[in-house]
Amino acid sequence: MKLILIHGSGHRASSWNKAIDHMRDMGLDQECELLCPELSELLKGREASYENLCESFSEYCAALDGELVLCGLSLGGILALDFAAHRPEKVSALVLMGTPYKVPKAAFRLQNMIYRFLPASMFKDMAFDKKDTFILGASMKDLDLSQAVQDIKCPSLIICGERDRANLKSAYILSEKIGCSRIEIIKSAGHVLNEEVPKELASLMAGFLMGQK
Repeated sequence: MKLILIHGSGHRASSWNKAIDHMRDMGLDQECELLCPELSELLKGREASYENLCESFSEYCAALDGELVLCGLSLGGILALDFAAHRPEKVSALVLMGTPYKVPKAAFRLQNMIYRFLPASMFKDMAFDKKDTFILGASMKDLDLSQAVQDIKCPSLIICGERDRANLKSAYILSEKIGCSRIEIIKSAGHVLNEEVPKELASLMAGFLMGQK
C-alpha cells in the first residue's frame, strides 16, 4: 500500500516533513510506503491550470502499483477527491484535510486581491510562483465537485481544524455525502494541520489506516 501525501497551494512538499517524522515514529512507514510529490514538478513544464495539474496528478497516481491511500490538504484534497471519483479502482482510502468540495467565491476573490499586492518573493515557499498561482486560481474559480463527492465509495477520513472556518462547513457536508466516512475536528487548530499539529494528525491517520487492514 502507498500513502500519497499531497500539499496545498500555499505550501510545498516539505510542509509534510514533521508529520512524516511522527508517522515513522508510529511505524506507519512499515505498513505503507510514504510518498510526497511536489505538485509543481508533476506538471513537467505544462501551464499551471487546474486541468493540467489534475491530469498530471492522475498520471502520477496511475503509474504507481498497488493500493493507494490519498491524503490531501486543501488543493491536495481537491486533487485526491477528483482522482478517487474518476479512478475508484486505484484508491483504497481517502484522507481529506481542510478540503472544499467547491471553490468559495467570496473567499477566493478576497485571497486573489491579497495576492495581487504581494511581491513575487512572497511566493517562493508556495507551491507555485506568482504568475502560476494566478493561472491556477483563474482555472479553479468555477470548480464544483458536488457530483464527484457522490461517487466516492472508499473509506474516508475528513479532518478539519476548529479554527479553519472557511472549510468547516465543507468538512461536515463531505462527511454526510461520503457514505463510508468519519469526521474529526481538531480543537484549537487552523488550516495547515500537517504543520500546526503534525503529531496529532499522524496519530489520527495511523489509527484510521490501521483500521483498514
